[in-house]
Amino acid sequence: MSEKKKLLEIKDLSIQYITEDGTVRAVDDMNLEIGKGETLGLVGETGAGKTTTALGIMQLVPNPPGKIIKGEIIFEGEDLLKKTATQLRKIRGNKISMIFQDPMTSLNPVMTVGEQIAEVVKLHQKVNAKEAIKRAQEMLDTVGIPAGRHKDYPHQFSGGMRQRVVIAIALACNPTLLIADEPTTALDVTIQAQVLDLMKKLKEEFETSMIMITHDLGVVAEVCDKVAIMYAGNVVEYTSKENLYTVPKHPYTIGLFNSIPNPEEDETRLKPIKGLMPDPTDLPTGCPFHPRCPHATKKCAEVMPKSIEVAPGHFVKCLLFSDGGVE
Repeated sequence: MSEKKKLLEIKDLSIQYITEDGTVRAVDDMNLEIGKGETLGLVGETGAGKTTTALGIMQLVPNPPGKIIKGEIIFEGEDLLKKTATQLRKIRGNKISMIFQDPMTSLNPVMTVGEQIAEVVKLHQKVNAKEAIKRAQEMLDTVGIPAGRHKDYPHQFSGGMRQRVVIAIALACNPTLLIADEPTTALDVTIQAQVLDLMKKLKEEFETSMIMITHDLGVVAEVCDKVAIMYAGNVVEYTSKENLYTVPKHPYTIGLFNSIPNPEEDETRLKPIKGLMPDPTDLPTGCPFHPRCPHATKKCAEVMPKSIEVAPGHFVKCLLFSDGGVE
């Protein structure tokens, strides 16, 4: 991808949490990039390091116990890790916005939704209170909520409507990058579909790039262009959505697809991935997936695989590929 079209590039990023129980390697040697107007899906089980990655980009990793050990986060050509707290405050909410998974905890219960959207606008744009409220009403209208409801409080909205308010807050300053952390988890299926449709529509309208954090491959199919599969802090596979669904390579990715019901196949049982996610403070030696991997060899327990480009733009972190392919 040309430098001009790259919006965000993560290079060799490692984030750790130092706790009494040990060190959690939450993100390990991550390399990713996202282009202008692209949506990247960050997929993995709970504890894979997805939210920590997002907090790393926003520079909101709680410290202590969290610490960015090394790496670069290049946004619009500049390393965010070298910015001062004041510079970061100008970027957060303005150029990079985040939608969290539970809309009830994201909203202030004692402020009207209009005031909460207006607050973000006033913080980042040179407007007076009246203009900020007008912008808040426009944003509510954009996400499908009548502008007249700007004087209502969060408890007066349903879960799906609250999530729309959160999206309105995130988009109030036309950010170039939107990070959505499981934005539909707390919603029922029909509302989920509405919120995803809305996000897709707004992304195209505002030409925003997006990182969609999820554990749901159906959400990925719906909204993403590229996908990074995470396991125990590592990006084990990174490619376009088409490649991921047609030619998945990593044993973990293949395991994820095998554990989804396929209505076209007459199977009575699904094939779950055996075992459990490892304890993040006590990761296995070598490849963290090897205790659960059907292809694991002795070497997998000894050597941490490097990311290999198995096809143009298709990266896999697996010794089966670095040793000359897998049948």
